Amino acid sequence: MENQFQDGKVEVIEAWYMDDSEEDQRLPHHREPKEFIPLSKLSELGILSWRLNADDWENDENLKKIREARGYSYMDICDVCPEKLPNYEAKLKNFFEEHLHTDEEIRYCLEGSGYFDVRDQNDQWIRVAVKKGGMIVLPAGMYHRFTLDSDNYIKAMRLFVGEPVWTPYNRPHDHLPARKEYVEKIINRGGTQAVEAR
Repeated sequence: MENQFQDGKVEVIEAWYMDDSEEDQRLPHHREPKEFIPLSKLSELGILSWRLNADDWENDENLKKIREARGYSYMDICDVCPEKLPNYEAKLKNFFEEHLHTDEEIRYCLEGSGYFDVRDQNDQWIRVAVKKGGMIVLPAGMYHRFTLDSDNYIKAMRLFVGEPVWTPYNRPHDHLPARKEYVEKIINRGGTQAVEAR
């Protein structure tokens, strides 16, 4: 399934190594010179991604196929922007705390855009920019964080296997089984296989 629905993906998902600046988290934070990375690098880290038709998501057969193949039974849609998210500034700050989950984090961008920052095998930050039509799956046990970009808006579909559990475990939580499994499957093996959905 991870090799399907790839046409035009680089137009809605791109990634680069981040600088160490403490400036506004919503800025791109490129290194100088810019250091883009191929999306295949994200696959090595266990991240799945697709480009789907966000204009007709309710009738999209490709989305349906992904949901069925990966067991994503739960779905909701959330707007992250100052006008629609209560306690916006506090929530955005919380999203940007480095954390992991014991289940996959699945996000499908229906409108707007945002950044998912993930750690590579050497613990360096990679910024993953996701725009309308981009869908990504961060594996359980992967340290990451989220922020909006300077447009301050994303409408995202959240998917989950079974009843959703949104509990973030702020770093460090290396003792959790999901983290140990991720390290064993991805980090210790050089990132050669995708993490299976639970």
